[in-house]
Amino acid sequence: LRMTFGKQLDTKKVRQELASELKTIESVRRVTNYLSAAQLYLKENFLLKEKLTSDHIKDRILGHWGTCPGLNIVYAHCNLLIKRFNVSMILVVGPGHGAPAILSNLYLEGTLQKYYPGFEFNYSGIAKLLKEFSWPGGFPSHINAQFPGSIHEGGELGYALAVSFGAVMDNPDLIVTCVVGDGEAETGPTATAWHSYKFIDPKESGAVIPILHVNGFKISSETLYGTMSNEELYHLFTGLNYQVRFVEDMDDIDADMAASLEWSYHEIREIQTAARSGKPITRPKWPLLILRTPKGLSILATHKGQKLEGSWRSHGVPIKHPKTDPESLKDVETWLRSYHVEELFDGNGVVKEEIRESYPRDELKMGCNPKTNPKFEPLVAPSLEDFAVEASLEKTKTFSLTMQAGRYLSALIQKNPDRFRVFSPDELTSNKLDAIFGVTNRNYQWNPETANRGGRVSEILSEHTCQGWAQGYTLTGRYALFPSYETFLGIIATMMVQFAKFTKLAVETPWRHPIPSLTYIETSTLWRQEHNGYSHQNPMFINNLLNMKSFLVRIYFPPDANTFTVMMEHCFQTKNHVNLIVSTKLEMPSLLTIEEARDHCVAGASIWKWCSTNDAKDPDVVIVGIGNEVNMEAVAAAKLLARDVPNLRLRMVNVVDLMVLQSNASHPHGLSDEEFCAMFTKNKPVVFAFHGYPSAMYQLLFGRPHTERFSVLGYIEEGTTTTPFSMLIVNKISRFHIAIEILRVAAKENEEVAVESHRLRSIYNNRITEHAAYIKRTSLDPEYVQNIFNPPKSCVNEHIFQNREN
Repeated sequence: LRMTFGKQLDTKKVRQELASELKTIESVRRVTNYLSAAQLYLKENFLLKEKLTSDHIKDRILGHWGTCPGLNIVYAHCNLLIKRFNVSMILVVGPGHGAPAILSNLYLEGTLQKYYPGFEFNYSGIAKLLKEFSWPGGFPSHINAQFPGSIHEGGELGYALAVSFGAVMDNPDLIVTCVVGDGEAETGPTATAWHSYKFIDPKESGAVIPILHVNGFKISSETLYGTMSNEELYHLFTGLNYQVRFVEDMDDIDADMAASLEWSYHEIREIQTAARSGKPITRPKWPLLILRTPKGLSILATHKGQKLEGSWRSHGVPIKHPKTDPESLKDVETWLRSYHVEELFDGNGVVKEEIRESYPRDELKMGCNPKTNPKFEPLVAPSLEDFAVEASLEKTKTFSLTMQAGRYLSALIQKNPDRFRVFSPDELTSNKLDAIFGVTNRNYQWNPETANRGGRVSEILSEHTCQGWAQGYTLTGRYALFPSYETFLGIIATMMVQFAKFTKLAVETPWRHPIPSLTYIETSTLWRQEHNGYSHQNPMFINNLLNMKSFLVRIYFPPDANTFTVMMEHCFQTKNHVNLIVSTKLEMPSLLTIEEARDHCVAGASIWKWCSTNDAKDPDVVIVGIGNEVNMEAVAAAKLLARDVPNLRLRMVNVVDLMVLQSNASHPHGLSDEEFCAMFTKNKPVVFAFHGYPSAMYQLLFGRPHTERFSVLGYIEEGTTTTPFSMLIVNKISRFHIAIEILRVAAKENEEVAVESHRLRSIYNNRITEHAAYIKRTSLDPEYVQNIFNPPKSCVNEHIFQNREN
């Protein structure tokens, strides 16, 4: 006897009750399969009214077939469910290369012609759909922002499930059907994303119907899930607390899928109704469908003696070279004619009415669901003045920047209770943002203390899952914050790139509304990871962002608490950006009042006269601080030199908006050459003390006047478990290294500095040597390190002769 696993349903009863609808769906699948296949091959003879010849075949055949038949099954049955129960539903497609299937359905439901001219229900509309797929100026081979109804860039596998769960958060009536290909299911991000339902409070949020599409093969080999038995898959997913239903009756796949989706829908509504009536189900078991169909379903069984249907050979372009190979051309024609296209369209190329009527109307169409293209609305901002901290003229007041940010975020949550969330990889408290927990809690349904209480914070030790949630939440019109240890944001660099690509295309797509900006806080930075060591010291995420389309990117380095708060207010009003705020979580001096911080953020960079000499006029050297710790080292170097070299004319600049350094021709925040020279002079040396890799600065400064005058000190991949000041020394960006570099370049500009340069550089180098010996002896930095604004006189005189004797 064959053992059965998973939820059992009476599909014969469904076949009887929905006989008419299922008969129509068979026709829908025939027409969508035909259109999907024809998009790959045809540039003429679109409805096969003539014998197929090589002249009708595209010169470049691009795209993927293997996943399309399965997607067409899912799309048709989602539509049936939507129409029967008036469901607000969208489809997230993990196999993004199934674009032909999605385009076929968008055409038939009338969505394409709503947003793009020329896709009418006639022969010319069919011609445009088929010819322009993967054609210059037409739709690409992967789903992106140009596809109505899409919220997921499908080019990189692994993120569809997390994006889907992010989309339903705070969308209580929305159901997202998410197709996860069995190739995608092999990825690490998907492995964790299966747990996402544990972060969904059914009282406040919608639901996801995951469909694991097991067609057995990826590009050229079997999939892991394809080689697993139903018993193995059943135990795997029931172990994850899902209710599993296998959809695999190839004798009546439509009745099977219709019954399975209806069952899923009722299970979801039962869970939600209980939660919303005050009687939540403890650890509810959400439905999961496992769809088993042969890869490339409905293609020819074989081609040239090799298996096609149910084989990896049907993954991409299954029959190659029909333009030049008569046998291949014949098989393509046999395949396309097997759908009997003449039964599906009338003589004018208009699809049969019963097929068009099977699609929902208006906003219930998945391509037109307003959740996928919501109108932009910024957050309601708290008053900044309520979060201002005192700035001290003596610069003795210190505050944790992220702790103050946490206070602001608490108020932001209260003013936006269902439009703002924080997605964090289990580091919110460590990053000193835990003031948020004064007004909300972690949204985790598997802990009795937090279950059924909502919550604005979702914490999971998976950066991939956090990013996926944030993308889904943002692309459905809300604001997300992603705070993280600096070095581990690099884990999701390619996900961020995919999100940025989606955003770029959305900006360039006229019918798309603006997208709320996604904001990252990069804290627990490398300069204070001396306790965790070398593995925790990596600022590469900054470089990753700089390589994106510049108009999307905003990178901020607030120098103090007030500036950080101003930047937070700004970021949550913006649209179509990827914002990155880089800041320490430790206490730093309060340098600017809230009014000064506002002005500083508007300018993007400012001359700090209080830290300059000669009132910042006619400088010999410009010193620039970018980033908390290194900015304070630049300040310390300026104060040190002001005391030791009174005749040195020094201008101190702080940059809060990194992108002002780029040309205004490349970035909207960039300074013109005239503005740049006014701040950094036309030809005087400029020494940059930069938080990250020097290469990022040289990339930004390329093309500025006289680039040979720029010196950049930054992180040079040196580090270990050591003291904080040692981190600065080994990367040659301590106050002494900055002072030495300033003396080196200033000696060429100022003879009085040249006279003192060698002596002072020797003294500062000696202090560097002394420091190494001191920390080995004590394990601590010397006390003078904390004295930023009034360096002790001993910095010049102490120990100099003793060390020369040694």
